[in-house]
Order: sequence, then structure tokens, then C-alpha cells
Amino acid sequence: MGGDELFGELPEQRGPQVGGAPSGAPRLREPKRDQIELRAVDIESLIGEDHPVRVIWSYVEGLDLSELENRIKARGDRPGHPATSPRLLLALWLYATSEGVGSARALEGLCNSHDVYRWLCGGVSVNYHTLADFRVGCADLLDRLLAEHLAALIKTGLVDLDGLAQDGVRIRASAGASSFRRAATLDRHLSAAQAVVDQLKREVDTRSDASNQRIKAARERAARERLERVKAAQKALDEIERQRDEREQKRGNGKKPKEPRASTTDTQARVMKMADGGFRPAYNVQVASVAGEQIVVAVDVSNSGSDRSLMRPMLERLRTRLGRFPAWHLADGGFCSGEDIEWAHGKGIEIYCPPVQSKHGTDPYLPRRGDGPGVLAWRARMGSEAGKAQYKPRSICECIHARWRNWDLRQLTVRGFQKVRAVVLCYALTNNILQGHRLAAA
Repeated sequence: MGGDELFGELPEQRGPQVGGAPSGAPRLREPKRDQIELRAVDIESLIGEDHPVRVIWSYVEGLDLSELENRIKARGDRPGHPATSPRLLLALWLYATSEGVGSARALEGLCNSHDVYRWLCGGVSVNYHTLADFRVGCADLLDRLLAEHLAALIKTGLVDLDGLAQDGVRIRASAGASSFRRAATLDRHLSAAQAVVDQLKREVDTRSDASNQRIKAARERAARERLERVKAAQKALDEIERQRDEREQKRGNGKKPKEPRASTTDTQARVMKMADGGFRPAYNVQVASVAGEQIVVAVDVSNSGSDRSLMRPMLERLRTRLGRFPAWHLADGGFCSGEDIEWAHGKGIEIYCPPVQSKHGTDPYLPRRGDGPGVLAWRARMGSEAGKAQYKPRSICECIHARWRNWDLRQLTVRGFQKVRAVVLCYALTNNILQGHRLAAA
């Protein structure tokens, strides 16, 4: 028999497609919960009908995730292993978030041993690399889903966006205090890292045997990444010095500030005063929520240790998301800034935040020299009984932070603004799905 006739009945295999729009439907490994496993247990019967995971899966089932599915290369009869369904990955992370699971390795283990996660997977195996890459790479998708879910709650009349509340929560960064270095120390580390990179690069170029070549290439890559982190820390140090100079010019108290430091582990983290009074590397996560309800409207991640200048950026972000400003905005006393209050007054926003007590013991609600019309109206508003009653619902937004703490959002396992934002958006979306379901049921 000729070589051409040996496998004549097999379908023709197409080569990889170069450029152009993807053709054919993507091949995905979807959950199948109606199957019977060897342990003679029906996967569909593993959980009750009222289990919270069904709420999350019902939400995920109705989403349009075509932007993720369009990236899959295994399509139709073309070669390639079927990809794990993005719908499944999203549902796994949303439910894991509600259970306080923030590690991809821990989630992989639960998918193999825990009945609820086994029900979600429906026989599809997942690995921690896929889970970790998916979570930190879908920040924009999570932001869009958060906005769409909020729009659905508004359409059904469950929430009203006339009044919003803002509060910040500091979350421990994935960096140690000892990773913060001064300028002179960073210069020494930069010189040492550059020397190691040059030496390893020369060793790799000598082309020794293949096994040693791979080991040396991995060492050279690790040293190069270390060098890049030190350079990024130097840039962060320059930014810290610039911001400090601006603050000193405004204060003009004549005190010599301490020499700034930047982290070589997470260059965007900053040392902040935490809720317990200690100082640790952290991020300042700003949360805007519906006043009197535990529904998140928007989140933002900052490395500013103070909330004082963060009210206006959040209001501008809300204007972009909602198409309008809220009629009134509730904030903690740490957000009180005369410039922000005047700006909000010009935009027709009523600001409710308690004034800071004066060191001289004067009444903070009385007009002061230099107050603009917005600050004058704010003092009178907060001094009235009606203003104090309007401000009371602000404390409800603290329940969101408490829920996130219960979900073990105490220390981040990722680094950098983009990845931290993805993790926080996952917590915000999970909060809104479960809280929105409670509001609808009530």
C-alpha cells in the first residue's frame, strides 16, 4: 500500500492561521454536571438548590464574554488543545472570593477536593497558572461587568444613585518593610545587579552544554528582572521626592523631612498608617457605594497615605461612569478639603463630611476668614440637624470593608496598580452579585 493511501480516511489538517479574524467557533472545555463519576455521585446533586454558588453561576451564565473567547486559537477542526472556558474561570474566582480564597494554588486544590468547586468545574481540570493569569489580566473586563451589573440594579429600581458614599481602606501590600531603600542603597544595589547581569550574560554566551545553558539562562533572567525592579524603585523614589517637595512648599513649616525610601519588591506600594496605628507597606483603596446600601459603584487604587485629596478624583470618575454627578456625596472627615468642597459646590454637588476639630477650640461650624461660598454652605449644612441626619447612612459603607475583611482581604498577593485593581474589582463584583440577589429577594 502506498504512503499516500495509508491515512487516506483522516480529515485534512489545516495549518495555523496568520492574521485576520478567527474562523469557526472556539473549542472550549465546558462544565458537564449531568455526568456520573466513578464514585457513583451525581455532580449536580452535590449542592443544594439554594446554594450561593448557583447565584454566581446563574449570573456568569448570562454574560457576554466574546472578547475573551475571541482570543482562543483552538477553533473548529483546526489543531490545538481546547481552552478552559473563561466563563468557568470567572465563576471560580467570584465564588472563591466570597469564600476568602485568594491564592491560585489553593483554588486549584479546592477544585480537586471540594464538592462545591467540583460542581463548578463539572469535570474540567484547571491549574493555578491559568487561574492566576486570568485573574490579574481581566481588570478592564471586571470593571465593565461591575458597571453593567449596577445598570441592571438601577433598571429594576433596587438602587438609587442620587446619593453616594465614599470611604477608603488600606490593604497591606505584598512587600516587606525591609524592601524599602534610600537613594544611596538603591545605587549600590543597582551597581551590584548590573554586574551580576553582565557576568551571567557572558556565561550564557559561552554556549556550554544544553542543561547548564538553560540553568544559566534562567539565572540571567532572574538577575535581569531584579535589575529592572531596582531601576523602577529609583524612578519611584524621584516621584516621592517631587511630591514631598510640593507638600513642603505648601506647608512651609521649615522642618527637614526624612530621606524618602522606595521598595525594590513593589515599587508602587507606600508605607502608610494602618487602622491599628502601625505603619506598613500598603495601598489605599477608595470605594464609592450607594448611600445606605452595600452596593459598590466604583473603586480606585491609590498609594496616597491620606484621603484628603481623593474625593474630587472619585467624583470625576463617577461622572465618567454614570454620565452625571451625584446630587449629594457622603465622605469621612479625612476627605475634607476646602478646594474639593468649593469645586463640588460649583458642580452642584452637596458634600456631607464632618469638619475637623480646630486646635484652638473654636466652633468648626462657624464661618471663617477666607471661606468661599461652597465652604460656607457646607459648614451651615453640617451644623444643622437635617445635615447630620442626612450624613448618618454613610456608616453603612463600612459594612463593605468588613465583608471584604471577612473574605480575607487583609494582605495582597499581587503587586502593582493594575493587578491590585483587578483583585479589588473581583471583590467589588462579588459583593454586588450577592448583595443584589439579597435586595431582589427582599
